[in-house]
Amino acid sequence: MILKFLSTTFAILCLSLSAFGQQEATVVPVQFRATLLDPIKPTATLFYTHKTGAVVPLNFRPQDLTAALWTLPVNGSLVLYDRADIDPLNPTVGIAASIKLPAGLKQAIVVVLPSPADSKPAYKLLVIDDSLKAFPPGESRVVPLLNVETAIQAGEHRLLIQSGKITTVPPVKKVNEFMMAQTNFYYQQAGSWVPFTERQLQYLDDYRRIFLVYATPGAVQPSVTTIVDTVTSMLFSDYRYNVII
Repeated sequence: MILKFLSTTFAILCLSLSAFGQQEATVVPVQFRATLLDPIKPTATLFYTHKTGAVVPLNFRPQDLTAALWTLPVNGSLVLYDRADIDPLNPTVGIAASIKLPAGLKQAIVVVLPSPADSKPAYKLLVIDDSLKAFPPGESRVVPLLNVETAIQAGEHRLLIQSGKITTVPPVKKVNEFMMAQTNFYYQQAGSWVPFTERQLQYLDDYRRIFLVYATPGAVQPSVTTIVDTVTSMLFSDYRYNVII
């Protein structure tokens, strides 16, 4: 009788530990929006793992962010595939890009970039925290994809952009009656700062901008792609993009 009781107790304990282990191993979905920046091949057929576990297409928008998507990280990484029919026994075969996500990240903006020619995987990823706490409305981010230092003038702000480091641009307050401010980008040439983009942009409290600074093959100066993220006050919450796709 005692042996039967001990055996039953041990079985219950094993089941409890197993359930606890499964709970600990539960993968928490991450919400992300993505943009593709590839001057040579501006379109791409890529896939991601939806939070349901299905591998589905990633529908890019030209010079814009995708709709808000939910994905299941793989061992803490956001993974994109070049096919939908991923072999569960050999999932690395179809990997097109992957990046380790910072601990605790719940929302992300993902910039998809081409890897050097003949490299594997074919793409590399850059992640920006998309939460309102980390990226408040009114601010901008400059993502330099060059090996040289550049600089930005946005209204009253004049900032050096270090290679490989995302630069935060505070809200621009010195604007005209149309909420416009001069926005210039510079690079160094022979010890002087040379402008390569000069334009007027509108800065509103509900706008967030992402400036992607990069070099197009064969070009004599850098280029800038601007992504405008519009947010309304009624959507101000950490899960404002609560769209299930």
